[in-house]
Amino acid sequence: MPVTKELKKRYEEDVIPALREKFGYKNMHQIPKLEKIVINMGVGEAVQNIKVLDSAVIELTKISGQKPIAHKAKKSIAVYKLRKGMPVGTSVTLRKERMYDFMQKLCCVVLPRIRDFRGVNDRSFDGRGNYSLGLKEQILFPEIKYDDVETVKGMDITIVTTANTDEEAKTLLTELGMPFRKRVQAS
Repeated sequence: MPVTKELKKRYEEDVIPALREKFGYKNMHQIPKLEKIVINMGVGEAVQNIKVLDSAVIELTKISGQKPIAHKAKKSIAVYKLRKGMPVGTSVTLRKERMYDFMQKLCCVVLPRIRDFRGVNDRSFDGRGNYSLGLKEQILFPEIKYDDVETVKGMDITIVTTANTDEEAKTLLTELGMPFRKRVQAS
């Protein structure tokens, strides 16, 4: 697991001093850090075909290195032929080593594989220092074999930080290697 140690080591040696200098933190515990990464894959087609959910669980396990949990519908919705208790999605929460592994893979391997990639949107913060990102295809991840994919499924990735503001969180993620889109100033 040298990748994990690399990102965590970079956080401890480079990111902490940079954040401390920029925001003037007096206490070590004020410095923002990654808390967890939540990967969510909604699978609405599982209502008609349960095998779609099984393949989503297998693919999310390969991507994250951890077994995800399946989510069931809370209410019945007749228009969608959905009954209470039917599976509708799957998610996994990554912490510690696996979180750093996934963050490194996301920034260095997955995002650059997106066609015409110019950076991720820097306006997807929630106001409390958490960042959300949506991917349209699971085949961007190197663990997924293109020939084995039955249907292309998207996923939502939420990066939860301990930052109090969006500016602190953006600086933290930028220092960790998240490629944010460069804004062009109008003249």
